[in-house]
Amino acid sequence: MIPASFDYLTPTTLGEAVEALVSHGENARVIAGGHSLLPMMKLRLARPGVLVDLSKIPDLSGIQQENGQITIGALTTHYEIESSDLLKDKCPLLPQTARVIGDAQVRNRGTIGGSLAHADPAADIPASILALGGELRVRGPDSDRWIQAEDFFLGLMTTALKPDEILTKIRIPVLSDRVGTSYQKVAQKASGFAIVGVAVHLGMDGGLCAEIGVGVTGLGSKPYRARGVEEGLRNRRLEPSVIEAASSQVAQDVDPLEDIHASAEFRAHLARLYTARAIVEAAKMAER
Repeated sequence: MIPASFDYLTPTTLGEAVEALVSHGENARVIAGGHSLLPMMKLRLARPGVLVDLSKIPDLSGIQQENGQITIGALTTHYEIESSDLLKDKCPLLPQTARVIGDAQVRNRGTIGGSLAHADPAADIPASILALGGELRVRGPDSDRWIQAEDFFLGLMTTALKPDEILTKIRIPVLSDRVGTSYQKVAQKASGFAIVGVAVHLGMDGGLCAEIGVGVTGLGSKPYRARGVEEGLRNRRLEPSVIEAASSQVAQDVDPLEDIHASAEFRAHLARLYTARAIVEAAKMAER
């Protein structure tokens, strides 16, 4: 299908982009790689009157380490994340996740900021940012502010971004050598989106699980951090019975989605199974 008509703006500074959003209000939408928004526009599920293209704005992409943290620009592509030596060494969960997103074309054009701001409940990257306890920086007309990843996702394709705010960067911790990571998912064959996806980072100390983060996508109406799973593992030896019991909490307080790909019951079953797999794989990596 052909999208409805719209105006197209290409600001060259972040200030100009924010000003465009202020001027046009909820009639305007930001576009980055376009792999999330354009299909919706073609189906006329989204009909913005103004598109504000961020691609001409410098300094919105790149991956840098500073003061024990890694900062990723919102326009950094999935391929750049997948192939980053810095991330492979200091935060391998993101390359592990990025390499299973869509196909090569999607990974070359799609951006981390676009995926997070679009907040598709089946997107991969949000689960990993949640598992890492990431923070998101947004620019508005008055100032910048940081939002915890857990506070960013509010519902189905709904975030804490205000209509006149733009996501500019993501901040995650540098992981130590004793930390293992894993992203496991069941993918839709046609699109590559997650029917269920589970991201885990965990650190071992003296044979016990000393730190743990679990992010889940695909199961409910929004990606979320599985605190019940984390509580079942923290300060415990990761024996099979402990992992099984903790994984059984992954759907706690969540209404599983039901669609043509999976029933609610089967989705919950997959979530438990793949949570356990991700924990086991992360633990193996942490113990190397």
